[in-house]
Amino acid sequence: MAKIIGRNKEIAELHEIYNRNQAQFVVIYGRRRVGKTFLVNEAFKDRITFHHAGLSPIGDHGKRNLMKEQLQQFYFSLQIQGMPPSHCPKSWFEAFFMLEKLLQQKDDGTRQVVFLDELPWMDTPRSNFISAFEGFWNSWACSRDNLMLVVCGSATSWILDKLINNHGGLYGRVTREIKLTPFSLADCKAFYEDRGISMSDYDIVQSYMILGGIPYYMEYFEPGLSLPQNIDKLFFSQGARLADEFDRLLSSVFGNPDDIKKIIIALSRRRAGFTRQQISERSKIDLGGGLTDLLKALAASEFTRQYVPYGKSKREEHHMLTDPFCRFYIHFVMEHDIIDTDFWTNNISSQAIVSWRGFAFEDVCLNHIQQIKSALGIQGVISKQSAWAVQGDDNNDGSQIDLLIVRNDNVVNLCEMKFAGDVYMIDKDEELKLRRRVEALKQTLTRKQTVHLTMVTTYGVAHGKHSGVVQKSVTMNDLFVE
Repeated sequence: MAKIIGRNKEIAELHEIYNRNQAQFVVIYGRRRVGKTFLVNEAFKDRITFHHAGLSPIGDHGKRNLMKEQLQQFYFSLQIQGMPPSHCPKSWFEAFFMLEKLLQQKDDGTRQVVFLDELPWMDTPRSNFISAFEGFWNSWACSRDNLMLVVCGSATSWILDKLINNHGGLYGRVTREIKLTPFSLADCKAFYEDRGISMSDYDIVQSYMILGGIPYYMEYFEPGLSLPQNIDKLFFSQGARLADEFDRLLSSVFGNPDDIKKIIIALSRRRAGFTRQQISERSKIDLGGGLTDLLKALAASEFTRQYVPYGKSKREEHHMLTDPFCRFYIHFVMEHDIIDTDFWTNNISSQAIVSWRGFAFEDVCLNHIQQIKSALGIQGVISKQSAWAVQGDDNNDGSQIDLLIVRNDNVVNLCEMKFAGDVYMIDKDEELKLRRRVEALKQTLTRKQTVHLTMVTTYGVAHGKHSGVVQKSVTMNDLFVE
């Protein structure tokens, strides 16, 4: 039987909360498909007293599931789990009253775990769901010392706004929050090994470039197939499981998926991302048309991140697409009318895919900053990460540096990230280019700061007459260290 991977810390935390002799309100959130439901079921197995999952906001044939359908499904859950036949509740106030009666009926003095999955989906327009949920917790559940309420949701901005940062009746009521993140490379390796899928670290990194460490997607890999064959089955074959995942993903997480899609597509055009103004221009969404809330929702769900480019003011804050799955899907699936069911296998050495790997490896590195810092021996040094645009002039081309590690010990690591099939060779022209970047960066620093040119590569940097420009080297193996 497959075991749970990479969640030992979260399971231990849930067990510790379970054993407390007081009411607990636990919120678990994270990107869709990251494994929240699996975590709760694995942590409590047969100890869940009541479990209900909200209906997806988009049902069959694109029809929206509204309050009536949500209440009906909740009523079915109540009946299946022990409530005598009654009538379908007409409001969420009545629904939670029925839940209270069921829990009282089943109460034998031991711990009761109530698991409400995909809670944001239950909050349909004009349903008064939050008011009813607030009443359930504040007027009844919070005084039940043996009750443990666990709620999950993929709509992270909803979770943050309505529960964790609530300024109304639920203010300060959450007793524990757990943010579930995608797998690291080390977790991915352990997952594949547990499932009997044999892959080299080189291919595991490439799988991360495509699937972003999302276990739900990784679960579809088949033993005995190569990485390209598995990717073809998931994205390019007839009836491919993930061929329509991009639209399903956005529809299930965001209330306005069409605008969110426009923003993600716009951000996919440039590695360094764009400012709010630039995003508005490219997505055709007015600055005053809720763009701020849309960007906030994307960042909360970890599809994007915000950063201020090195040397710029807060007014130049950029939004950058960081979700590997979305970037891959837009680049190779959504924007190409591909009829070759073996597209990835047949084009694995094409220039388009080779170029994509170079950029995608940068995403892998940006999602493993702590591993890079550990490899550099600076995990205990306070630092901030940023990107930096090198301005061009008549003699030199401009360029984009995706990772600067600006440290409190007066060192700045200028990180060059290169994905290669062998040790990376620096020739004369590249050495000159790298030295120009280092000198350009030095011009922006104080006298007490210095620059360490840092190469992050798959198999290291080949020693040669032009490699002396490199101060530090981090390899792919370092990224697999927990």
